Amino acid sequence: MERGGYLNIFSLVVIVGVVSLHMSRTEAAIGLPLDGKSLRRQYYKKLNICLNVEAYVKHQVKVYWSKDHSLTAKLVKLLYADCMVNGCDASILLDGPQTEKNAPQNAGLGAFIIIDKIKTVLEDRCGPGFVSCADILNLAARDALHLAGAPSYPVLLGRKDGLESKAAWVDLPSPSISWEAGLAYFQSKGLDVQDFATLLGAHTMGRTHCNYIWDRLYNFNNTGKPDPTMDKSLLDKLRQQCPKTVKKSQEQNQTVFLTPKYGPSYKFTNAYYTNVISHQAVLGVDQQILFNYDTNQLVLEYAGSFEQFRKEISLSMSRMGALKVLTGNKGEIRRNCHFTNKNNPYIK
Repeated sequence: MERGGYLNIFSLVVIVGVVSLHMSRTEAAIGLPLDGKSLRRQYYKKLNICLNVEAYVKHQVKVYWSKDHSLTAKLVKLLYADCMVNGCDASILLDGPQTEKNAPQNAGLGAFIIIDKIKTVLEDRCGPGFVSCADILNLAARDALHLAGAPSYPVLLGRKDGLESKAAWVDLPSPSISWEAGLAYFQSKGLDVQDFATLLGAHTMGRTHCNYIWDRLYNFNNTGKPDPTMDKSLLDKLRQQCPKTVKKSQEQNQTVFLTPKYGPSYKFTNAYYTNVISHQAVLGVDQQILFNYDTNQLVLEYAGSFEQFRKEISLSMSRMGALKVLTGNKGEIRRNCHFTNKNNPYIK
């Protein structure tokens, strides 16, 4: 993994830091987390279960994406919500009042309909109970990212679906989390600082609710003033979109694009990092990655080299997709992604 050359404003000490980070990344992160070591490339094809799983998934994603480009952001967020809580076991897809799907932290999740469609197609084309919902979610997110402009990286397969989902497991941090807490959260899941800075780059697509940035706009650190690190033009624009007072019934509908200039196109770019450099990041945690030694080097690197960011997002997505996976005799392959087989009302 080569690094970009956008470090001319840093001293030799910082350059050495980049080299050291690069070396540790190369040595430690080429492989997947330990839980993902049992995943295999072209798993279904090698077992002669279904030769065209990836082609079927890719086709369906393309059909839906051509009608709604926001599908990319929705699928990436759905995969993140699944993998970062209890591992990549598709527990985020389970229905029920006490499931992860219905936890407050996951309000607004979408893209369930395309996962259902893909599952239906694969149950028909490959046979019932052969392809897991967890593998479908990982493949769909990869294909949607590729359509938006990211590289099409290999997805190792063989995940089983989880047998339970509890809202109590949902420990996804708030979008208003601090840099320190965000990094600690990623590291607690088995990812590293570069995964943190790289996966945050997915914020080049998508939206956030106004309540997550209200403090930055009006009462930063209880000062009664806005966040002084936010660009004035962005502050004025966001205050128009997120007024200081809003009716309670309108709170859930108040959203803004995370990259206002490119957000509506849902195109995968490195605009997130150029915005961070110009103090135009919408979320506080995004702006904070510029001010911390472990991540500011990466911000400059990715802003200066879109191709390098494209390479690194592939690795970090693969690493996230391998967190605490269930394989072999663990878990099951659901017949319907919304229910465990034991609780599936459609199985007699």
